[in-house]
Amino acid sequence: MSRHLHPGRKGSTAARPTRRTLSHVDPEGRARMVDVGAKAATAREAVATGRIRVSRQALALVRDRALAKGDPIEVARLAGIMAAKRTAGLIPLCHPLPLSGVEVAVRPVDDGYEIEARVRTVAQTGVEMEALTAVAVTALTIYDMMKAVDRDMVIGDVRLVAKRGGRSGPWVRRPPTLRKP
Repeated sequence: MSRHLHPGRKGSTAARPTRRTLSHVDPEGRARMVDVGAKAATAREAVATGRIRVSRQALALVRDRALAKGDPIEVARLAGIMAAKRTAGLIPLCHPLPLSGVEVAVRPVDDGYEIEARVRTVAQTGVEMEALTAVAVTALTIYDMMKAVDRDMVIGDVRLVAKRGGRSGPWVRRPPTLRKP
């Protein structure tokens, strides 16, 4: 197993970075691709979500199938799937992964669309970036398909909501807590 120096701690080594270190940075502060060669391949899944706010007029055009470019939702869903498959080419230090499944759902809501991507693999590293990329590209494609009728669209809330597999085990985003006035 490869060992590395922890930044800021001269002479100390560790087989695994702590939560206080960045695994994509070497001791000199240079970016590096993490070596996952010694890790076991396990079943992994990640779920990400996001939103795009769209005007009521533009939503009506989609519902009535009146956009000149065609159905933006189905094109965007396909773009999200394709983007998940190409994440390693977009995010510099991501490992190329053999994806076993990618699902992208686009659901209409009152002010636009909610997007959810679920990505699965059996590999030595997780698919969080693939799920996040799928959501972002799905939203960007909706924007591209609808920009002729609504330039005020807003993409946001892109986030990881759950992951499973790997050494760190399952993780689920906690719902936000209400602040007391």
